[in-house]
Amino acid sequence: MAQLPVVLGDIDANVERALEVLQKARAERDDLVVFPELFLTGANIGALDTDLGMGLDDPRLARLVSATEDGPSVCIGFIQAGRRMNFFNSAAYIEDGKIRHTHRKVYRVTYHVFEEGKYFSPGDSMHAFDTAAGRMGMLVCNDAWQPPLVFVAVQDGAQVLLVPSNSGETSFDAVADTRSYWRQIGRFYASMFQCYLVFVNRVGSEAGIQYWGGSHVVNPWGSVIQEAPLHEESTVAVDLDLSAVRRRRRQAPFLKESRLGLLTKEMNRLVDELGDE
Repeated sequence: MAQLPVVLGDIDANVERALEVLQKARAERDDLVVFPELFLTGANIGALDTDLGMGLDDPRLARLVSATEDGPSVCIGFIQAGRRMNFFNSAAYIEDGKIRHTHRKVYRVTYHVFEEGKYFSPGDSMHAFDTAAGRMGMLVCNDAWQPPLVFVAVQDGAQVLLVPSNSGETSFDAVADTRSYWRQIGRFYASMFQCYLVFVNRVGSEAGIQYWGGSHVVNPWGSVIQEAPLHEESTVAVDLDLSAVRRRRRQAPFLKESRLGLLTKEMNRLVDELGDE
C-alpha cells in the first residue's frame, strides 16, 4: 500500500516517485504495489489550465509499464483520455510489462465540494480480471460506496477488491463520518463477499483538503489485518493468502445462490420504469 502525497499536475514528478517505490518494492520482492486514486495527476484538476489526459500508449505511462517487466505489478490512478476529448478517472493494473486491465470510475462524486462530474465522463463497465496473484476487481473510491457494483465484481470472480482512493477531510464529514464509513463498508464487503479488500488512500494537502491516509486491508472474515497510519506518508506491506477466500466461501456460502437472472429481470424493469440515472 503506497500511501503517498501527490504533486498536483506534475505527471513526470509523480511517475518518478512511483518508480522509486517500485524499485524499493522490487528489492523487497513484493508482488504488487497499489497507489492512490489519480496518483499521477492529483485531484484538483479544475484549478489547472493543463491537459493531463493520457492514452494507454503515453510515454510516461510506458515507463511504469516497463518497470513491471521484472516485477512488481502496479495498480495506479491516472486521467485517461477518451476519443472525443472526454476524460475518465481511471486506474490501470500493470503486470509483466503489459497493461492487463483498466477500470474507469463509474460513480463520480459531484456534491458538496466535489466536482468530478464537471471534468470526467462516467465509466460504463465492471469486470474482474485475472492476474498472476489471483482474480482482482478494481473500484475507484466512490465506486465502493455503491454496493451493486461491488456485487458485480465479486460475482465475476474477484478474490481481491483493490480500492484506490482520494478521501479527504471536508465539510461532507458533517453529514457522514467518511473515515468511519470507509472502515465499515470495507469490513462489510470483505465479510459478506468473503474476499480481501485493499483500500489505499493518499496523504498530504491539496486545494485546502487534507487527505487522511488510513489505508488498510481487510480479510475474508472482516478483520483488518494491516493498516497504515493517519496523515503520514507510508508504504506498508501485507501478505494475502488467497486460499483463505476459497476456504471462507466454502464455510459460509453466501454467494452460492446469486439469482442473476432474477436480478437482471428486476433491474431491467426498474430501468424501464425509472430510466438509467
